[in-house]
Parts: sequence; C-alpha cells; structure tokens
Amino acid sequence: MADPTPDEVRSYIAAGLPCAHLEVNGDGRHFFATIVSAEFEGLSRVRRHQRVYAALGERMKEQIHALSMKTLTPTEHAEGA
Repeated sequence: MADPTPDEVRSYIAAGLPCAHLEVNGDGRHFFATIVSAEFEGLSRVRRHQRVYAALGERMKEQIHALSMKTLTPTEHAEGA
C-alpha cells in the first residue's frame, strides 16, 4: 500500500469532520495538520484529537504512521491561537 500524500490525508479528515480551515503537510509517513472546526467548541485538546482520529478511522492504523496536529475552534484561529 502506497503512503498517502498530504492532500489525501486532508481529504480523509475533511470527509469525516466539517472544517473551517484545514492544512496538512508531510512526507508520506509523518504529517502535521492544522485543523479548525466548530465541532471543537468546548472540547479538551485530547477530545479534539480523538475526534480527528475518529474521522481518519482505520487509516490511522494502516496508512498514517504519525500525525501531529493543532486543533482550533474558528474563534481561536481568528485570534491567532
């Protein structure tokens, strides 16, 4: 199975989580994502990350070896958090 591209990881996240802003960078094995979603309102950082992992599902185990992420609400993103 070929390693996913950053664009593919971006589309996987977007398919499972409504995002106001989504940026993914990486080398096929390790990725960094900045994810802005209203669904993060009121959630802890751990719960936000769990929500992203849920959107990725089995891909997180099978294709994506490492994902670092910055998860923000639209308000936090607008404030430059």
